[in-house]
Amino acid sequence: MAHKWVYQFNEVDEIQASVEGQWEGVRTLLGGKGANLADMARIGIPVPPGFTVTTEACNAYLAAGNVFPENMWDQLCAALKAVESASGKAFGDRENPLLVSCRSGAKFSMPGMMDTVLNIGLNDETAQGMIALTRDERFVYDAYRRLIQMFGSVVMEIPDEAFETILSAARAKAGVENDAELPVELLDSVTADFKSIFYRQAKMEFPQAPMEQLRLATEAVFKSWDGKRAVDYRNAAGIAHDLGTAVNIVTMVFGNMGETSATGVAMTRNGSTGKNMIEGDYLTNAQGEDVVAGIRMTRDITQLKEEMPAAYDELVDIAARLETHYREMQDMEFTIENGKLWMLQTRDGKRTAQAAVRIAVEMARDDLITKKEAVRRVAPEQVDFFLHPQFSLESVQVAQEMGEMLAEGLNVSPGAAVGVVALDADLAEHWAQKEGRNVIMVRPETKPDDVHGMLASKGIVTSRGGRTSHAALVARQFGKPAVVGVASLKIDMGKREITFGDETINEGDWLSIDGTTGKIYKGQLTTTPPDIKDANLITLLGWADEFRRLGVRTNADYPDDARRAREYGAQGIGLCRTEHMFFEPERLPHIQKMIMTDLPIERREALEALLPFQRDDFAGLFRVMDGLPVIVRLLDPPLHEFLPNHIELLTELSDLKIRLQHAPDLQAIDELLKQYRRKEHILKRVEKLREENPMLGLRGVRLGMLVPELTTMQVRAIFEAACLVSREGVVVHPEVMIPLASHVNELKTQRAILEAEAHKVMEAQHMEIDYKFGTMIEIPRAALTADQMAAHAEFFSFGTNDLTQTTFGISRDDAETGFLVDYMENGILPHNPFTNIDRDGVGELMAMAVDKGRRIKPELECGICGEHGGDPQSITLCHQMGLDYVSCSPFRVPVARLAAAHAALNDSEAT
Repeated sequence: MAHKWVYQFNEVDEIQASVEGQWEGVRTLLGGKGANLADMARIGIPVPPGFTVTTEACNAYLAAGNVFPENMWDQLCAALKAVESASGKAFGDRENPLLVSCRSGAKFSMPGMMDTVLNIGLNDETAQGMIALTRDERFVYDAYRRLIQMFGSVVMEIPDEAFETILSAARAKAGVENDAELPVELLDSVTADFKSIFYRQAKMEFPQAPMEQLRLATEAVFKSWDGKRAVDYRNAAGIAHDLGTAVNIVTMVFGNMGETSATGVAMTRNGSTGKNMIEGDYLTNAQGEDVVAGIRMTRDITQLKEEMPAAYDELVDIAARLETHYREMQDMEFTIENGKLWMLQTRDGKRTAQAAVRIAVEMARDDLITKKEAVRRVAPEQVDFFLHPQFSLESVQVAQEMGEMLAEGLNVSPGAAVGVVALDADLAEHWAQKEGRNVIMVRPETKPDDVHGMLASKGIVTSRGGRTSHAALVARQFGKPAVVGVASLKIDMGKREITFGDETINEGDWLSIDGTTGKIYKGQLTTTPPDIKDANLITLLGWADEFRRLGVRTNADYPDDARRAREYGAQGIGLCRTEHMFFEPERLPHIQKMIMTDLPIERREALEALLPFQRDDFAGLFRVMDGLPVIVRLLDPPLHEFLPNHIELLTELSDLKIRLQHAPDLQAIDELLKQYRRKEHILKRVEKLREENPMLGLRGVRLGMLVPELTTMQVRAIFEAACLVSREGVVVHPEVMIPLASHVNELKTQRAILEAEAHKVMEAQHMEIDYKFGTMIEIPRAALTADQMAAHAEFFSFGTNDLTQTTFGISRDDAETGFLVDYMENGILPHNPFTNIDRDGVGELMAMAVDKGRRIKPELECGICGEHGGDPQSITLCHQMGLDYVSCSPFRVPVARLAAAHAALNDSEAT
């Protein structure tokens, strides 16, 4: 029996039965669009007759070198006959022609990334038949010129600008603003001119055979799966490249048949805010691409209620039915043909992070979904969008007072963005990726070919388009602040400048946009750190906490950071880096004195001066984290980091030599000599401390072994602070982390010295403090000998940044700007190991360390404190290997809470 490549919409039950009732299997085979069209037809929603060519056919076509798989074309022709029967029309028939659309549809929605051709089946003969049938010559030539233009740009890759030039000239000649107002005689002329362009560019006549049109269009859709814009989109969205796209062949219904016809896009809820009300755009006397491309200024969907009340009421009813059926917000495409409503697509709607959270929470409260489903509906990365900065009120007020608010458009994707204006996608990408500039991409409207520039930009502005335009959909999905439909914005590509009324902005000038309010400002406004106060997010994270097993701590060195992290739900401090405290201006001279001196008494004096500062630091953290654990990492970096740079010192000494040679008098010489000797003394100490590879040199526990006074001072400060705040009623749980231990004897020796100091403090203070000593596992040998380490530690904290460097044998700073980029682009490494934990290497070492350590000490506390602690993929791995907690920056705490819940829910589902 021949493999089945083509399914009619009424065969969806057969497919679902073949995949054991799993709707996911139907979507994989038919793509999201095809599956949902068939499903809508099954539940009685008006869908034009049609069929779907499967994603399997696409993959087979591409694998065979762009050759249709065996029997696919015969099956397509047979399905087309069934559509002819259902519609009462015949494909290619002069008297009663059937016209169809050929549209892509992958498993996961990729708005505008692949190709579509409408009005297939029109040619010189069927056009005359359509005119006789409809008695509307203008409508037919409008449809015909659209087919030639779409077929030319999509199938034959003719630049769209060639067609747009003719349309612009026709509009100017007729004195009208949009194509819908062009008279029939001009449309007839435009169609003829389009054929001429097609012939000159494609080196062939426009195909008059309908079946040839359909064949070439189907191939074009298949090929578009591997197009650059589709690949770029999948890379950004994390969509697999082996899924393929289906092709949907659907009977054409027309929104451009006059004032009783329309086409539009609507969402069952507001895609920006999540508000439970239908939202969308539509146009009368238009076809679908006019709406999403932003070619004409659209109307708000609420106006349809006045213009075509019966169709509007039916649309609202269908929207409610679809949302209940799919238990999810829906994004719908529709056409009204002479008053009759047809649904052309439904899919899960793209939305902002704020909308995603609100919709999930409200649907759970309305019992449409469960709390578990609500938690899973929001991706951890979306929580990060709540942390986008906003413009400060002061800077907005100043900008308004100075007349620097340039315009206001539709606020389709929230957040504040500041950048230089780039007027095309290639320049936006170049400036952002090659020159490190913040970019605001400004376009008349965005097209799928602009996606790479949109992804590289900080924000997006368009002069045309509505809330469901391509720019709005892509910006929402990728969290880019965006303002669209800015009517006062004029773009001059020749001069590379834009104007808002009388105000001219050149390409490269600064612009500030507020996607939350829709306002655009001249220059650079000041942004403020975000503050999570969204009630729905708080609710959702509270539900997430019910399901997660992993604890979430924070990396914080100062009380303000710790306070913010606790407000965001942190359950303690997983990493306090004490070296950051030493860089404060009032402390740096003391640490430098300790490093520079050879006299024990001067070293002791310097450390005694540092002690009160350290004690106050720790007391502040303990007060904020009342009742929660605080892990303090003892000094980790090499000492030379606290001294001036070696090259800078050499330069300064050379400069001083030159100045000495040209000194005007003895007093100047004397002063310059003092400076020279002081710098020379520092240089000698820097050179004495200088190492060829300082990150593997005298640092961490090794420094504590050689300079025990330094780490004992730190431990004394920790325990004096703990005693101090305990008397205030604060509950403290200090955990002292000894960094960079690679041999058990290092840990054993250093712990003995430090624990003795801790006991001295507690005895002197007549207090007992609940404490732990542990080590950071950041050297492969420490992981391999974790059973030995565990005998002298109450906790392990994985420093995955250094563990990744030492496991791979690479320097992060050099690799991430060098060969690592090529490795990822060429597939040598599947991802950046400094972003996501390397499961097979670093992950195996971590799992081994946990297993070995807990065999010796079952209650051993294990966590992670590297930057991976805020990465959702890494958090999943930490959950799977049984860690107790992850620790991350304060702003990643909400992300980690949700990611930990996802890991637990996925784990429970798998088991």
